[in-house]
Amino acid sequence: MRTIIKTIALALSVCSFATAQKHEDVQVAINLKNVTNDKVQVTVTAPKLDDKTTTFYIPKIVPGTYSSDNYGKFIDDFKAYDKKGRELKVEHPDENSWKIADANKLEKVTYWVNDTYDIEGTGVHDIFSPAGTNIAANDNFVLNTHGFVGYFEGKSELPYVLTISHPASLWASTSFIDEDASNETDVFKSPRYPDVVDHPIMYSKPDYTTFTVDGMEILISVYSPNGKIKAADITPDMETMMRAQKRFLGAINSTKKYSVLIYLTNMEKPDARGFGALEHTTSTTVVMPEMMPLDQLISTLKDVVSHEFFHIVTPLSIHSNEIHYFNYNTPKMSEHLWMYEGVTEYFANLFQVNQGLITEDEFYARMADKIAQSKQFSETMNFTKMSKNILESPYKDSYYNVYLKGALIAMCIDIQIRENTNGEKGILDLMRNLSAEYGSNKPFNDDDLFTDIAKLTSPKVEEFLKVYVSGNTPIPYEEYLAKMGVTQAIVEKKGTPFLKNEEIPYVTINSEKQIVLLPAEGNAFMDTLGLKTGDIITTVNGTAYNLDNIYDLIMTSMSWKDGEDITLKIKREGKEQDVKGKVVLPTEQVEGYHASIESKTKLKEAWLKG
Repeated sequence: MRTIIKTIALALSVCSFATAQKHEDVQVAINLKNVTNDKVQVTVTAPKLDDKTTTFYIPKIVPGTYSSDNYGKFIDDFKAYDKKGRELKVEHPDENSWKIADANKLEKVTYWVNDTYDIEGTGVHDIFSPAGTNIAANDNFVLNTHGFVGYFEGKSELPYVLTISHPASLWASTSFIDEDASNETDVFKSPRYPDVVDHPIMYSKPDYTTFTVDGMEILISVYSPNGKIKAADITPDMETMMRAQKRFLGAINSTKKYSVLIYLTNMEKPDARGFGALEHTTSTTVVMPEMMPLDQLISTLKDVVSHEFFHIVTPLSIHSNEIHYFNYNTPKMSEHLWMYEGVTEYFANLFQVNQGLITEDEFYARMADKIAQSKQFSETMNFTKMSKNILESPYKDSYYNVYLKGALIAMCIDIQIRENTNGEKGILDLMRNLSAEYGSNKPFNDDDLFTDIAKLTSPKVEEFLKVYVSGNTPIPYEEYLAKMGVTQAIVEKKGTPFLKNEEIPYVTINSEKQIVLLPAEGNAFMDTLGLKTGDIITTVNGTAYNLDNIYDLIMTSMSWKDGEDITLKIKREGKEQDVKGKVVLPTEQVEGYHASIESKTKLKEAWLKG
């Protein structure tokens, strides 16, 4: 329905504008054919402007990042021209804006765009890679459109037409619909600037798959610089996961196309360094290391992509005025990150146990890990105040907690609703009802959300929100889990060979850049193979390792399974030795949870399987 509404709205807009006046849209031309000094030229033809001055903006911040990234600092040689090609006076008051004189004479602006990927790790910027840009002539372009396309003051609600010229060998992965039949030009139409920003595009040699789930077309597109990973390698697992997600969601969403754009970075040269994903309403951009073993990559993608996919519920279907009318340069943030990110992250875990992709114990372990990590942040910080002020200190330093405590807030609300309804309803029902009340084109008022939730659930849920979300009281997680018959316990957790608790290394580097084993008491992997403190690892399964690729070794080891054959070459006291055996992963005793109250089994089943 949303795509249909957009199409109709755009058609009506075009007809109306055609009869009213000429150029009542913003036309953008991006030239990917002629890359100069690793830069791409953009030309923006202005709509009709009546004021004497106007300001052109490139975003300072975009939804989903919650950080001031100042994309304008990647813009060079900005110029403004009238219809006769004469330059107009331009001032540059800050990194993200250009003030143009004689705006009523303005015909177009031009500028050059630098990319962000190839200067990551240099200290120049710290933009999260999935929100960044890439320019690699004739090979790959990552167009997070907010890095290439700007808007004129007061004109962000006008329609946009993007015309992108590109090498014929490259193909555009996007949820946009191309309205040009040629193989060197793409034309994408959009009803407003926020919709442009919401549609990333990746150009690369075609490597993609498509499948349909309940009427939703899914596109999986992969850029792998060395051809190590293909879209077909990961699609079966992505399809299984997304079918499970759709079964879990039911009819809550109306998205007709969803694109997963996966950029695999080459760690051997200047390239993207930030791993993860950025959500959009009909797509997600993902950055991962190409060196990651396939099974580990697939496992990581399940968690990362499932989270981003659930954003089709919130903030797509349920969001506040601050999100709907987002100001890219002087933003007002919403109070409800606990819902946008927290409920989304909770669903990304709940659906997996609900659909049998993980066990109950694995789900409890994930929640236990979130509880432990969240306690590293202030437990008394007002979560709505933090959300509202997330761009400022000290709140911005607690941003990661929205994925931890935010998910736990959602879990406790889910439990409270299940208890109130004797297991018949949960937080997914709440989100469905909120989606029906609002929807993608009707935002809510921040101040009204708790009251609206109370009307759809119960006063107890509203009390929880006021005490634990907009209040300063730490959440008693054990109390809520006990409502479902789940109590604290010491549980065993599989570890990794070279990292204790996935954080503390069992290896170091000596002066000759060799990998040396540190003390690892109780590490079953080391003990089984007879490895000792001070041993130097030179090769593993035929691959040589040292300082330059120690990260590869650690990443690879995280995908090893119990019982696999393994061969190492080591140096002990100056003598080389061969070590052969089986992988035995270390186990760790950690605080966790398990279901122990049988009288609550029915309620627990409704919570996890309902």
